[in-house]
Amino acid sequence: MDHCGKAIVWFNEVNKNDIASVGGKGANLGELTNAQIPVPTGFIITADAYYEFLKTTNIVEQVRQQLNNLDPHDSKQLQQVAEEIQKIILDSTLPPDLISNIKEAYNKMGGGYVAVRSSATAEDLPDASFAGQQSTFLNIQGDSQVVEAVKGCWASLFNARAIFYRAEQKFDHFQVGIAVPVQRMVQSQASGVMFTVEPVTSDKHKIAIEAVYGLGEAIVSGEVTPDLFIIDKSDLRIISKVINKQEWQLVKNPDGRDGNLNIKVPIPVELQNTQKISDEDVLKLASIGKSIEWHYKFPQDIEWAKEGGDLFITQARPVTTLNNTNREMNQEISEVPALFSGSPASPGMASGPVKILRAINQIDRILVGDIMVSEMTTPDFVPAMKRAAAIITDQGGRTSHAAIVSRELGIPCIVGASKATTTLTDGQIVTVDGSSGNIYAGNVIPNKPQAAPKSVINKNLKTRTKVYVNLAQPDLAEMIASRNVDGVGLLRAEFIMSQIGEHPRYMLSQKRGEEYVDKLYAGVNAIAKAFYPRPVVYRTSDFKTNEYRNLKGGQTYESVEENPMLGYRGCSRYLKEPDVFQLEIEAIKRVREKYKNLNVMIPFVRTVSGMAECRAMIEANGLIRSDDFKLWMMVEVPSNIFLIEKFISVGIDGISIGSNDLTQLILGTDRDSQKLSHIFDERNEAVLMALEKAVTTTKKMGVTCSICGQAPSVYPELTEKLVQWGITSVSVSPDMIDVTREIIAKIEAKRQFDG
Repeated sequence: MDHCGKAIVWFNEVNKNDIASVGGKGANLGELTNAQIPVPTGFIITADAYYEFLKTTNIVEQVRQQLNNLDPHDSKQLQQVAEEIQKIILDSTLPPDLISNIKEAYNKMGGGYVAVRSSATAEDLPDASFAGQQSTFLNIQGDSQVVEAVKGCWASLFNARAIFYRAEQKFDHFQVGIAVPVQRMVQSQASGVMFTVEPVTSDKHKIAIEAVYGLGEAIVSGEVTPDLFIIDKSDLRIISKVINKQEWQLVKNPDGRDGNLNIKVPIPVELQNTQKISDEDVLKLASIGKSIEWHYKFPQDIEWAKEGGDLFITQARPVTTLNNTNREMNQEISEVPALFSGSPASPGMASGPVKILRAINQIDRILVGDIMVSEMTTPDFVPAMKRAAAIITDQGGRTSHAAIVSRELGIPCIVGASKATTTLTDGQIVTVDGSSGNIYAGNVIPNKPQAAPKSVINKNLKTRTKVYVNLAQPDLAEMIASRNVDGVGLLRAEFIMSQIGEHPRYMLSQKRGEEYVDKLYAGVNAIAKAFYPRPVVYRTSDFKTNEYRNLKGGQTYESVEENPMLGYRGCSRYLKEPDVFQLEIEAIKRVREKYKNLNVMIPFVRTVSGMAECRAMIEANGLIRSDDFKLWMMVEVPSNIFLIEKFISVGIDGISIGSNDLTQLILGTDRDSQKLSHIFDERNEAVLMALEKAVTTTKKMGVTCSICGQAPSVYPELTEKLVQWGITSVSVSPDMIDVTREIIAKIEAKRQFDG
């Protein structure tokens, strides 16, 4: 696309061919958005705007003078020059029209918290990586603050490590421009990194996922050792998992004082050793990773975040450090006892004297051939890392700074070796095996599998069993509606309500109920419009009390519950607070004035009488069941199964099985518990009995039956049973639409062939 001269472009206006104008990060965000990957919305200040800034401020010559006669290997001089250049940029004023355009785009996006990221026009290329060199500003709020953050990104193009890298890679300092993506900030409950190729051995049959609580910067910095999941790419099966203790997490600073936008907060002791995301989320991420790799036709390094029940992709770039040879220890080495071990992060073996770095001002101690040992590394350590024969760190995972840079440098690296700095001593000779993670005393130093064939998905398949999509974000509606999908089987209201950001009762107390309805209407209307005339099933609010408390004003109206999952939620809440429920009903009615494809589904219904009362309330407010308005009920409580005939007789048109909650409640198992994760399985005999009863009873009584969740995509054998029993539709996440359609098509063809 031609964006020449444009200062601002939106993600959906660019793709992977636009690196020259929006940089590697910006181009990938646009490409992912247009590939219907769940990416938080945003816009980009282009490199053209940066070049125009340099031109109008006349600072190029000042910068050149600072760079003249610079020796990038002189750490002290390099730092001084970098500081002078950054001061020149920060002291300059942006053109007034650019300031106006940035503020207008930010407000058009809806304001709120955003991430302001640097995107150099030579970064994230297959043969070069600028990862971590330029600045990222998280949790920026306010249009003036966004403008200042943009300047900060531009200035970071000339920090010490970026100048050093360009000099080493022979890049012209003024041929590398910088764009700045501004993206809705995901308030991460958990986040991490995913490689669609095992990063140490380059095994293309495996996917590696790392996860921490809170913001993912803790992984990149190496300050936290993340959980590690290895997944078989062919059948999306978790091969291994390593759960690491996490004592603190990085979160948004609620005060934002003293310039500290993000702060470290302690994690409750009972959660420190728990698995950061569920196995289901791990497999969902792996599936998204496969889709991204298939799209790019190249292994990907992907950043992800989880907010509420939604997973987002915040970045993807090609893996630049594929290892084309196997590095296996021979029998002689394998028989030598290791001093201790860590997590293998970059393959290869090297021996040399240990040098322990306890502070950044000690990097000059590292000489060529040394084994560099430190608690962690930052980009400022790179000059020393280039001289080292191998790297060992106490902290960090396979996607920490130390691991990524070591793979790019092609030197062995071991991370998460918690006692390296206290066990080893300066001058001690050791051997580092980056493939196994073992460290040996002394110098003990004495073929790649074929990639699995990619399946080709027919995106025009038709099936009798409907394939619906689970959707929460209005800004993704048009893109997802263009897919081979029969409608929306689960429109989650909670994302839109989170965007509103205020507790509905708090807004009612301020006589702003109409404002709440308007905002809810806008989000739901965008989805109904995009899919019209295909059906859209809106699940009314299923926030739990702890989630409602996180909204502005929520702590005034929500009590603290010991177990919110089994607490005041769903249908029970509507019956107690009809005035709040009426806000949702009013928004639905407004959407249906033009888009009659919008239907309603009631979640977490505990009793038959509760469903009857809820139906009566809906009808009293003018929503009457008809040919173009259907009322559904979620089936996620065991009572829904035992009394399924009575629930249907209340007068509903269909059900959707919430397999996650139903499985948890049938098996009495928290699916997020590491110790119980082996029990949580939708294929358990008791769960299968419940599913069969739900599907066959609805078929007998003439109402529709759907299922929403990942299980049908993860377990094809379960999908086969559901189709065999007579389920009418399956609703899946956007990334699984085509895969699920293909699974169902094969099952239906097999059944037809078998007669």
